[in-house]
Amino acid sequence: MGAVYLVRHGQAPAHAYGVGTAAPGAPGLTDLGFAQARRSGDVLAGLVPGFDAAISGDLPRQVATAQGVLGAFDTAPDQIVDAAWNEYALPPSVTTVDASLYDDRARYQQALDVALAGWIDGDAVDDGESYTEFATRTRAAAERAATLAGSGENVLVVSSAGTITQLLAQLWGVPGSQWPTLHRTFVNASITKLIAGRRGLSVVSFNEHAHLAGAKDGLMTYR
Repeated sequence: MGAVYLVRHGQAPAHAYGVGTAAPGAPGLTDLGFAQARRSGDVLAGLVPGFDAAISGDLPRQVATAQGVLGAFDTAPDQIVDAAWNEYALPPSVTTVDASLYDDRARYQQALDVALAGWIDGDAVDDGESYTEFATRTRAAAERAATLAGSGENVLVVSSAGTITQLLAQLWGVPGSQWPTLHRTFVNASITKLIAGRRGLSVVSFNEHAHLAGAKDGLMTYR
C-alpha cells in the first residue's frame, strides 16, 4: 500500500483569500506561515525517508508551503502543480468587504458559513464552479494522487482546508450540508494521512497538529 500525506497550507495573508489588495510580489504566506511549513516538513522528514511524488495546487500559499515542506529533505521530487487541488472560490459576500471582517474570526466564519450553505444548495459563485463540480474535481485529484502512491510509495499533497476536508467528507460519507463543520477547525500546516490500497483511499489520521501546538512556539493558527 502507498501513502498520501495531505498538508494544509501555512498561514496566508488576507489578500490570499481575496480580502484587501495585495502588493506586487507579495508572498503567498506570512512569516508565521513559512515557519509552519518548515515545521511540518521537519515532522514528515522524521516519518518517511522521502517523497516519491509531491503535488500542490497552483495557489501561491499552496506552492510556497510545498516548497517549505520539501526543504526539510535532502532530496525531493519535482513539484507537480495540479490546480484541481485548489481551494473553492470564495463568494462575493465574503471577498467584497473590508479587511476588518477577515480580522474578526467569528464574523468572518459566520459570513463564510452562510455563503457556503447557499453555494451547497446551488447558488453560483464568481468562477461559475458549482459545489458538485468542486466535489468531483477534488475526488479526481485524489484518485490521481492515489495512483502515484502505487504500492509502497509516499506522496505529498499540499492543498487547502476546504479541499482536504471535502475529500474526507466523501471518504466518510458526510453529507454536503455538514462538510463545512469539518474544515472550520482545520489547523494551518496540519497533516492528514491516507492509505492507498486495493479498496481505494482510507483515512489513517487527520488534522494532526501537535507539532504546531506548543505554547512556547506560537505556531498554531486556523487561518
